[in-house]
Amino acid sequence: MKRFWKQATVTDGALALDGRPVRTPGGRALTLPTAALADAVAAEWNAVGDTLDPRAMPLTGLANAAIDIVAPDPTAFAVPLAAYAETDLLAYRAEHPAALVAAQAAAWDPLLAWARQRYDAHVETVAGILHRPQPQATVARLTQALTAHDPFALAALSPLVTIGGSLVAALALAERAFDADAVWQAVHHDELWQEAQWGEDALATAARAARRADFDAAARFLHLLG
Repeated sequence: MKRFWKQATVTDGALALDGRPVRTPGGRALTLPTAALADAVAAEWNAVGDTLDPRAMPLTGLANAAIDIVAPDPTAFAVPLAAYAETDLLAYRAEHPAALVAAQAAAWDPLLAWARQRYDAHVETVAGILHRPQPQATVARLTQALTAHDPFALAALSPLVTIGGSLVAALALAERAFDADAVWQAVHHDELWQEAQWGEDALATAARAARRADFDAAARFLHLLG
Protein backbone atom coordinates (compact mmCIF):
# COMPACT_ATOMS: atom_id res chain seq x y z
CA MET A 1 0.00 0.00 0.00
CA LYS A 2 1.29 3.42 -0.95
CA ARG A 3 1.27 6.13 1.69
CA PHE A 4 -1.85 8.21 1.19
CA TRP A 5 -1.82 10.37 4.32
CA LYS A 6 0.17 13.37 5.43
CA GLN A 7 -0.15 13.19 9.20
CA ALA A 8 -1.20 10.66 11.84
CA THR A 9 -2.75 12.20 14.94
CA VAL A 10 -4.40 11.02 18.14
CA THR A 11 -7.63 12.28 19.68
CA ASP A 12 -8.89 10.70 22.90
CA GLY A 13 -6.70 7.69 22.24
CA ALA A 14 -8.05 7.11 18.72
CA LEU A 15 -5.65 7.17 15.78
CA ALA A 16 -6.56 9.20 12.71
CA LEU A 17 -4.89 9.81 9.35
CA ASP A 18 -5.52 13.35 8.12
CA GLY A 19 -8.49 13.43 10.47
CA ARG A 20 -10.00 10.15 9.27
CA PRO A 21 -10.27 7.40 11.91
CA VAL A 22 -8.03 4.37 11.43
CA ARG A 23 -9.65 0.98 11.73
CA THR A 24 -8.18 -2.41 12.52
CA PRO A 25 -8.27 -5.22 9.96
CA GLY A 26 -11.44 -6.36 11.74
CA GLY A 27 -13.10 -2.99 11.16
CA ARG A 28 -12.88 -1.71 14.73
CA ALA A 29 -11.59 1.72 15.74
CA LEU A 30 -7.86 1.72 16.47
CA THR A 31 -8.12 3.22 19.95
CA LEU A 32 -5.24 2.89 22.39
CA PRO A 33 -5.58 2.73 26.20
CA THR A 34 -2.71 5.07 27.11
CA ALA A 35 -1.43 8.33 25.68
CA ALA A 36 2.13 6.95 25.54
CA LEU A 37 1.10 3.96 23.45
CA ALA A 38 -1.14 6.07 21.21
CA ASP A 39 1.69 8.50 20.52
CA ALA A 40 4.09 5.64 19.75
CA VAL A 41 1.63 4.04 17.33
CA ALA A 42 1.06 7.39 15.64
CA ALA A 43 4.83 7.77 15.34
CA GLU A 44 4.99 4.46 13.46
CA TRP A 45 2.47 5.78 10.93
CA ASN A 46 4.26 9.11 10.60
CA ALA A 47 7.55 7.30 9.98
CA VAL A 48 6.20 5.38 6.98
CA GLY A 49 7.96 6.23 3.74
CA ASP A 50 6.40 5.92 0.32
CA THR A 51 5.13 2.39 0.98
CA LEU A 52 3.49 0.97 4.08
CA ASP A 53 5.26 -2.12 5.46
CA PRO A 54 3.37 -3.72 8.37
CA ARG A 55 6.55 -5.49 9.49
CA ALA A 56 8.01 -2.11 10.36
CA MET A 57 5.00 -1.26 12.54
CA PRO A 58 5.05 -3.84 15.35
CA LEU A 59 3.19 -1.69 17.89
CA THR A 60 0.33 -1.19 15.44
CA GLY A 61 0.25 -4.93 14.83
CA LEU A 62 0.05 -5.72 18.53
CA ALA A 63 -2.70 -3.13 19.01
CA ASN A 64 -4.68 -4.63 16.14
CA ALA A 65 -4.29 -8.07 17.71
CA ALA A 66 -5.42 -6.80 21.11
CA ILE A 67 -8.57 -5.28 19.64
CA ASP A 68 -9.52 -7.87 17.01
CA ILE A 69 -8.22 -11.14 18.46
CA VAL A 70 -7.85 -10.84 22.22
CA ALA A 71 -10.62 -8.48 23.33
CA PRO A 72 -13.55 -10.58 22.02
CA ASP A 73 -12.57 -13.47 24.36
CA PRO A 74 -9.50 -12.79 26.55
CA THR A 75 -9.92 -16.01 28.54
CA ALA A 76 -9.84 -18.20 25.43
CA PHE A 77 -6.82 -16.32 24.11
CA ALA A 78 -4.96 -16.88 27.38
CA VAL A 79 -5.49 -20.67 27.42
CA PRO A 80 -2.47 -21.67 25.26
CA LEU A 81 -0.26 -19.15 27.06
CA ALA A 82 -1.32 -20.48 30.46
CA ALA A 83 -0.29 -23.97 29.32
CA TYR A 84 3.33 -22.83 29.56
CA ALA A 85 2.95 -23.02 33.34
CA GLU A 86 3.19 -26.81 32.91
CA THR A 87 6.26 -26.74 30.66
CA ASP A 88 8.12 -23.59 31.65
CA LEU A 89 11.64 -23.40 30.22
CA LEU A 90 13.04 -22.48 33.63
CA ALA A 91 12.01 -25.83 35.10
CA TYR A 92 14.13 -27.99 32.80
CA ARG A 93 17.79 -28.07 33.70
CA ALA A 94 20.85 -29.63 32.10
CA GLU A 95 22.29 -32.77 33.66
CA HIS A 96 25.85 -31.85 32.61
CA PRO A 97 28.36 -30.31 32.20
CA ALA A 98 28.66 -28.83 35.66
CA ALA A 99 29.45 -25.38 34.30
CA LEU A 100 26.16 -25.26 32.39
CA VAL A 101 24.20 -26.58 35.38
CA ALA A 102 25.63 -23.81 37.54
CA ALA A 103 25.09 -21.14 34.89
CA GLN A 104 21.43 -22.13 34.43
CA ALA A 105 20.86 -21.92 38.16
CA ALA A 106 22.42 -18.47 38.30
CA ALA A 107 20.29 -17.24 35.39
CA TRP A 108 16.97 -18.91 36.21
CA ASP A 109 16.73 -19.34 39.97
CA PRO A 110 16.16 -15.59 40.61
CA LEU A 111 13.12 -15.66 38.31
CA LEU A 112 11.69 -18.71 40.08
CA ALA A 113 12.37 -17.12 43.46
CA TRP A 114 10.45 -14.06 42.31
CA ALA A 115 7.49 -16.24 41.28
CA ARG A 116 7.45 -17.89 44.70
CA GLN A 117 7.50 -14.56 46.48
CA ARG A 118 5.07 -12.79 44.15
CA TYR A 119 2.49 -15.53 43.56
CA ASP A 120 3.34 -18.23 46.10
CA ALA A 121 3.97 -20.40 43.02
CA HIS A 122 6.64 -23.08 43.44
CA VAL A 123 7.97 -24.32 40.10
CA GLU A 124 9.61 -27.73 40.49
CA THR A 125 12.80 -28.16 38.51
CA VAL A 126 13.98 -31.35 36.85
CA ALA A 127 17.26 -32.47 35.29
CA GLY A 128 16.63 -33.49 31.70
CA ILE A 129 13.81 -32.92 29.22
CA LEU A 130 11.22 -35.46 30.37
CA HIS A 131 8.01 -33.71 31.37
CA ARG A 132 7.26 -33.35 35.06
CA PRO A 133 3.80 -32.08 36.03
CA GLN A 134 3.84 -28.92 38.10
CA PRO A 135 1.80 -28.64 41.33
CA GLN A 136 -1.82 -27.77 40.59
CA ALA A 137 -1.60 -24.75 42.87
CA THR A 138 1.37 -23.42 40.90
CA VAL A 139 -0.43 -23.79 37.59
CA ALA A 140 -3.56 -22.17 39.00
CA ARG A 141 -1.69 -19.20 40.47
CA LEU A 142 0.36 -18.52 37.35
CA THR A 143 -2.77 -18.83 35.22
CA GLN A 144 -4.59 -16.38 37.46
CA ALA A 145 -1.68 -13.95 37.21
CA LEU A 146 -1.80 -14.17 33.43
CA THR A 147 -5.55 -13.79 33.02
CA ALA A 148 -5.58 -10.77 35.33
CA HIS A 149 -4.02 -8.77 32.48
CA ASP A 150 -6.19 -6.82 30.04
CA PRO A 151 -6.38 -7.60 26.29
CA PHE A 152 -3.61 -5.17 25.36
CA ALA A 153 -1.20 -6.67 27.88
CA LEU A 154 -2.18 -10.19 26.81
CA ALA A 155 -1.44 -9.34 23.18
CA ALA A 156 2.09 -8.33 24.18
CA LEU A 157 2.57 -11.24 26.58
CA SER A 158 1.82 -13.73 23.80
CA PRO A 159 5.09 -13.26 21.86
CA LEU A 160 7.05 -12.86 25.09
CA VAL A 161 5.83 -16.24 26.34
CA THR A 162 6.15 -18.08 23.04
CA ILE A 163 9.54 -16.64 22.06
CA GLY A 164 11.04 -17.30 25.48
CA GLY A 165 9.19 -20.47 26.36
CA SER A 166 8.61 -19.18 29.88
CA LEU A 167 5.41 -17.86 31.42
CA VAL A 168 7.28 -16.95 34.60
CA ALA A 169 9.83 -14.83 32.75
CA ALA A 170 7.13 -13.05 30.74
CA LEU A 171 5.14 -12.23 33.87
CA ALA A 172 8.29 -10.94 35.57
CA LEU A 173 8.84 -8.62 32.64
CA ALA A 174 5.22 -7.50 32.60
CA GLU A 175 5.42 -6.58 36.27
CA ARG A 176 8.82 -4.88 35.80
CA ALA A 177 10.52 -7.14 38.29
CA PHE A 178 13.23 -7.75 35.65
CA ASP A 179 14.06 -5.63 32.64
CA ALA A 180 13.71 -6.75 29.03
CA ASP A 181 17.40 -7.42 28.45
CA ALA A 182 17.72 -9.52 31.60
CA VAL A 183 14.71 -11.62 30.63
CA TRP A 184 15.96 -12.01 27.05
CA GLN A 185 19.34 -13.19 28.30
CA ALA A 186 17.68 -15.64 30.67
CA VAL A 187 15.34 -17.28 28.17
CA HIS A 188 18.13 -17.56 25.58
CA HIS A 189 20.71 -18.62 28.11
CA ASP A 190 21.44 -22.05 26.70
CA GLU A 191 21.68 -20.84 23.12
CA LEU A 192 24.07 -18.06 24.11
CA TRP A 193 26.07 -20.41 26.34
CA GLN A 194 26.55 -22.90 23.50
CA GLU A 195 27.56 -20.07 21.18
CA ALA A 196 30.17 -18.91 23.68
CA GLN A 197 31.58 -22.45 23.84
CA TRP A 198 31.58 -23.37 20.17
CA GLY A 199 31.41 -20.15 18.21
CA GLU A 200 28.75 -18.23 16.34
CA ASP A 201 26.53 -19.68 13.61
CA ALA A 202 25.43 -16.99 11.15
CA LEU A 203 21.98 -18.48 10.50
CA ALA A 204 21.28 -18.94 14.20
CA THR A 205 22.42 -15.40 14.91
CA ALA A 206 20.14 -13.98 12.21
CA ALA A 207 17.17 -15.98 13.49
CA ARG A 208 17.84 -14.80 17.04
CA ALA A 209 18.04 -11.19 15.88
CA ALA A 210 14.59 -11.51 14.28
CA ARG A 211 13.18 -12.98 17.48
CA ARG A 212 14.84 -10.21 19.48
CA ALA A 213 13.11 -7.54 17.38
CA ASP A 214 9.71 -9.12 18.07
CA PHE A 215 10.57 -9.59 21.74
CA ASP A 216 11.71 -5.99 22.18
CA ALA A 217 8.60 -4.66 20.42
CA ALA A 218 6.35 -6.62 22.78
CA ALA A 219 8.35 -5.48 25.80
CA ARG A 220 8.09 -1.86 24.67
CA PHE A 221 4.36 -2.26 24.08
CA LEU A 222 3.94 -3.45 27.68
CA HIS A 223 6.03 -0.56 28.98
CA LEU A 224 3.90 1.95 27.09
CA LEU A 225 0.77 0.55 28.73
CA GLY A 226 2.06 2.07 31.97
